[in-house]
Amino acid sequence: MIGERGVTLSGGQKQRTAIARAVAKDPRILILDDALSAVDTYTEAEILKRLRGVMRERTSIVVAHRISTVKDADEILVLDDGVIAERGTHRDLLERNGLYAAMYRRQLLEEELEVDEEQSEHDKRVRTSTAPEQSAPPRARRIDEMPADQD
Repeated sequence: MIGERGVTLSGGQKQRTAIARAVAKDPRILILDDALSAVDTYTEAEILKRLRGVMRERTSIVVAHRISTVKDADEILVLDDGVIAERGTHRDLLERNGLYAAMYRRQLLEEELEVDEEQSEHDKRVRTSTAPEQSAPPRARRIDEMPADQD
């Protein structure tokens, strides 16, 4: 168990730690099996950006359910019920308008909805944190406290 004083790591933290350990071993072949499934899309993009140089120097096999994880691969194999249904680059597979293209469109919509929900939650938190304090109603003033008319 990884963690300090009994505090365990989140799924995303465990995955990032496993990737760091794998890269630190400097393997000739790097295999990442759904290694980014527990991180959000922003974190995934940051990790992939940093891994590109590492993967370029060796044979890398990336197994993923998110197309964003594999779209920059030299070759993509699309499995359907354990059988290779399509094979090619991201662009080739989109042009064929098959299973990969359908999955890509669906994932784009899901990501868009996720971003909309995150933005809505963010906006709600901002509104709540910046909402003016409810002030007490003004107290009644006596007549002698009223400002005199300045005619």
